[in-house]
Amino acid sequence: MKIGILSDTHLRSPDSNLDYILDDLFSDADMILHAGDIVTRSVLERLDERGVLAVCGNMDDYDVYDMAPQTRVVSAGDLRIGLIHGWGSKEGLVQRIIEKFLTESPDIIVYGHSHMPFWGEVNGTRMFNPGSASRNVFPRGRTVGLLEIDGDSVSARFIELDV
Repeated sequence: MKIGILSDTHLRSPDSNLDYILDDLFSDADMILHAGDIVTRSVLERLDERGVLAVCGNMDDYDVYDMAPQTRVVSAGDLRIGLIHGWGSKEGLVQRIIEKFLTESPDIIVYGHSHMPFWGEVNGTRMFNPGSASRNVFPRGRTVGLLEIDGDSVSARFIELDV
């Protein structure tokens, strides 16, 4: 199973970059997840057209908060993925997110907020952050991610969008 993941698009309206991510980069994805900071209803509606499963983020308009949950857990093959945006300082972010999912115990947690790509294990929990799909102040540039799941085996990679 191939899962396209994006976060922190920070768009006021859909644009050609979002279309490229959804329709070209993730054209063969079995599932697409968005980890928040969508910003507007029109962008969320564009994500809905592609069947993207999304959560709201701290920069989203009230319309998005009304339409997208703050967290969700989705099945992906034999695994369960927790999806959340995140909040507050980067310091302690991952631990706060892990605590938010203590009762659900997902196999992987996908999150955003920090704009920093990350794939690794923290306190026994696999964590994935695709980075930011929009331009930002961090040196890494724009990135999205892919998870490939085969049984309980998971591989991850980041795709640089500024090339």
